[in-house]
Amino acid sequence: MSLYSLQKLMYHLNRDPKVRTRLRDEPAALLDEYELATEERNAIESGDVGLLYVLGVNGQLLMHYAAFIGLEWPEYLQAMRNGVVKHGPVRAGIYAMTTEAPAPRVATNSEDAFALPPGGAR
Repeated sequence: MSLYSLQKLMYHLNRDPKVRTRLRDEPAALLDEYELATEERNAIESGDVGLLYVLGVNGQLLMHYAAFIGLEWPEYLQAMRNGVVKHGPVRAGIYAMTTEAPAPRVATNSEDAFALPPGGAR
């Protein structure tokens, strides 16, 4: 895995309008410029925010990518939760999970994304 290259790409997407344009217009050529693992590249190409989160992308960088691909804030948060359910615990980076987390509930619609679990805390 090449988390450094992946986060470098996310940083460039956040900072450079030309990089955003290239990701829209010529994604393969842009992604070839970064040393990305196949799984990382596929996650970017498919817009899989949940997998990118599980791979270790910093949330401050990832939230801008999520907005770039059209996710609203609640959808972004839920995509990260769904990523952990689908792909397992965060593997690397500052969000790496070192203990077994309780099984999160996958929201089925935007109203579920705001619903508090029993007891009122997340």
